[in-house]
Amino acid sequence: MQPIVNVEQAQAWNGPEGRHWADHAAEWDAVSAELNEPLLTVAGIKPDDRVLDLGCGNGQSTRLAARRARDGYALGVDLSGPMLQTARAHAAGEGLTNVRFEQGDVQVHPFPPGEFDVALSRGGLTFFTDPVAAFTNIAHALRPGGRLAFTCARAIDEQQWFTVFMTALVGRVPHTDPGAAYEPGMFSLADPQRIDDLLTTADFRDITITGLDPAMTYGHDAADATQLVLGTGPARALLDGSDRHAASRARVALTTALSTYEHPDGVQLKGAFWLVTAATETDDQRFVH
Repeated sequence: MQPIVNVEQAQAWNGPEGRHWADHAAEWDAVSAELNEPLLTVAGIKPDDRVLDLGCGNGQSTRLAARRARDGYALGVDLSGPMLQTARAHAAGEGLTNVRFEQGDVQVHPFPPGEFDVALSRGGLTFFTDPVAAFTNIAHALRPGGRLAFTCARAIDEQQWFTVFMTALVGRVPHTDPGAAYEPGMFSLADPQRIDDLLTTADFRDITITGLDPAMTYGHDAADATQLVLGTGPARALLDGSDRHAASRARVALTTALSTYEHPDGVQLKGAFWLVTAATETDDQRFVH
């Protein structure tokens, strides 16, 4: 593995959080399933493309990209050893020979210059301690005229899943500290102006930012969804120090709240995301400068 500068995130995703997501790969892939087709469509992957999947996690998006780049290949990069182990196992089980995975920190990973035609990410670009360095490194990895496509969460108060979870567990939706809005975490790119500024600073062009409102499917029923949610790091932190009775009450409250959103396909809650595209300068554009 290459050097890591995003130490806190590396510790989390190689500890209990990463193991939880690896052990429940199918469930978490179902949560994000409605992001796949819009993301892959705007990425415009061609059969001979070389694709870089950033923060690939358990590798579903990498494998989907590899199927589109059938004469090229896809590389998935993530901090999490447990999730990458799951990704490799799934790729092997699906018989994919044009996909591979590397453990690394996108902020400093030594990508070969200009190696990739397309870079994409399904929610994996919000955890950087230095997003300028990360996006600059991504641009460095893309060929001239290369494409970037990613999804990221919009504001907290637009996320039905978050408001339902938090209201059930703590009785309210926590207020976001304006000073912490840009700290690494799922909502660090909620501000579209910040996205534009970061990409422009990293020398991306032709930036587009559009909204997506996917249904996010948590488990088969309310009890299943509750088990999945309570296994996450944020939920464990909320309940840390609670006695057995308080933890039981929280479980009942969350199961009751989620039962309202049960559908034949599972518990469905609305999410709110940005779908972002950008491109690196072509050789002609660089010559003009």
